This record gives sequence, C-alpha cells and structure tokens, in this order.
Amino acid sequence: MNYYLKADKFFYSYHTQGPGYLEIIDGKFGAWMEEAPTDVEIKDYSGKWIAPGLVDTHIHGFGGADSQDADVEGIMHTMSEGLLSAGVTSFLPSPLTDSHEGLLKCCEVIGNHYEETTGAKVRGIFFEGPFFTEEHKGAQNPKYMRDAEMWEIEDWQKAAKGLLKKVGLAPERVGSEEFIRKATMAGVKIALGHSNATYKQAVSGIEAGATIWIHTFNGMSGLNHNEPGMVGAILNTPNTYAELICDGHHVRPEAIEIVVKMKGADHVVLVTDSMRAAGLPDGPYMLGEYEVEVRDGAAWLPTGRPAASVLKLKTAVKNLVDWGIASPEEAIMMASLTPAKSVGIDDVCGQIKSGYEADFIVLDSELNLEATYLNGEKSYSVHIK
Repeated sequence: MNYYLKADKFFYSYHTQGPGYLEIIDGKFGAWMEEAPTDVEIKDYSGKWIAPGLVDTHIHGFGGADSQDADVEGIMHTMSEGLLSAGVTSFLPSPLTDSHEGLLKCCEVIGNHYEETTGAKVRGIFFEGPFFTEEHKGAQNPKYMRDAEMWEIEDWQKAAKGLLKKVGLAPERVGSEEFIRKATMAGVKIALGHSNATYKQAVSGIEAGATIWIHTFNGMSGLNHNEPGMVGAILNTPNTYAELICDGHHVRPEAIEIVVKMKGADHVVLVTDSMRAAGLPDGPYMLGEYEVEVRDGAAWLPTGRPAASVLKLKTAVKNLVDWGIASPEEAIMMASLTPAKSVGIDDVCGQIKSGYEADFIVLDSELNLEATYLNGEKSYSVHIK
C-alpha cells in the first residue's frame, strides 16, 4: 500500500520537518515533501506529529507476559502486541539473572521464533544478569550471580541465532576486563550495573570496551567527594550511553536533569525496565522469583524499594517534556534513535529514513499517543479498543 502522510511535524534523526507530507512506499519510508502529488492517497493527520516508533532496549515484560517465561505466545504475541499501546515498535526482551540453562531456554525460544511477532518487533535480547554482585542485586536472585565466562556467551549466542545484543555486568567481578574485551570483539554490547564498583573499576570496564550503564542511579555505587563511584563514572565518560527510568519513582526529576545535561540526548537511553504487570491493574505480581506489589504507578518489593517498573515508554517521553528537562525532539531521540544506536540496531529502526521499514507513531502536540504503525499499516489506535 502506497500513500502520503500529512502532518504538522515529522521527527527526523537530528531535525524536524513540516508541515508537509511523507511518502510511504510498500511499507517503507520514502521522501518528505512540502506538497503531495495529485491523485494520491493521503492519510490526513493535520495538527499531529509523526515520530519514529519507540525502541525499548531494557524491558522484562508487559500485559501479563514476561521474557523470563521463555514462552512463544507470551513474548511474540501478548508482549509484542501490548507494546504497541506504549508507542514501542522495536524491543529487546530482557531476562533477569538465572541459571545457564534457564537463560539458554530464553535464547532458544526467542532465536527460533522472533520473526513471528504480531506487534512490536524483537530486535535482539538483553540479559540483565547474571554477572552481578549481591550488594546491589535488586529484585534478582543472588544464588545465580557469578563471574562472567565467554563459553556461556557463546552457548547463548548460538541458541539465540546471534540475537544476544547486550549483556549486563558488574565490573568489579573477577576477570571482568578480559571478558569485556572478548565479548565486545564478538559483537556483544556490555552494560555495567548492579554493581558496587569504585570509580576506577567502573572506568576500567569502559576502557575495556563496555559502553552502556544499566538504569543510572539504580543498583549501583553512588557519588561522593571521596569516591565518585559508578555514578561519577557515568557523568565523566561522555561517549557512553546512560539508561534512565523516568517514571518519577526510580529517579527524581532533578537527578535526571543532571544526567541529561551531562550526557546529552544522543547518549541518554530511556528504558522502562517494565515487568509483566505493565499495562495491567494494581495488585500482587511475580518478578522472576520475587513477589512485588504494584501500586501508585510502580512495582514495590516488601522492603519498600522499587522493583523493575510498570512504565510505558511513551509516558517516559512525555514525563521528560512535562518536567521541563527536554524538548519533544530530545525526548523522542532518547526513546528511539539513541537506544537503537546504543545496541547497534539503528540500521533497521529508531529513525524516519528513506528505505527503512515504516514503523512510526502519531502524537498530538501534548505528546499523547494517537496511533502506532508497523510497516506502514495502522496496528494500534487509541480510538479503537
């Protein structure tokens, strides 16, 4: 199906266009123009904005499904379809710390069935663990935490058919630097977090090849004047990517603003870290092997600390703008192009670009989601329940 999109603003990678028209050809983006040709089909979104589909590179579950379940129906249909209501068109299912065999099963299921998605597209896998430390374990089981070994990565990657894009690690664990060097040479992005590392240990991990920080501020050593810790390393390594959970519970807006100012929109990655309860009512749920209580827009451990989240990525974008921290252009970049670049999938998603699959979202001027399109076809609309 070929047509032209008419809208007030189009969010390209580093600039906006509009008002005008964007050509959609055989499910892919074409050229933008100020005037459309005559005698063509036009989808009229006058007064609306067109942005690239959002990319969530750290998400455990949605709508009752969880990547840890290693269930085809749950990941490829329930989770994938549900994410369209969050404005997400590409995602990385993200299992938690587990045994080698448990994570291997996740790889096998995703690797064998990732092309069967009926909603948002699986673009890879993120393992949030198991190479972490107990001091900042969060809602993860420490009995599975261990030093990183390349043979595990090789096993998992083979089962995943090359889809393992990103692996979490605490840089103070034994042998981490050598592992980081080998893993990055093998094409896996290393993300540092759930760690009590010193500033020096964290920077050494970056020098070895790590490029991403897992949910900045959460699950890591903090900054003070004698020991800058992980947070200090994040703020002082400008070419690394900092994840942020912008739900108003995990990190205060003032702290988020500091990171955005220091890193810039091209190195801040908005993530949800959402669990199976995202998109569902409040109540008790399971996060991995732990029971959590969902209330007041967050998931809580019995200790009173937040665990994962129930955040939607479209809400994170709107929050940043509503809090006065970012412009719409910056916030959208942090939820589309920047996450895609952080894991090396910007060649297939995260931007409106001629020849790319036409995965995009329609927003009003207040950044409320109106519709989500996949391959140029409307797959979700707020007006259709």
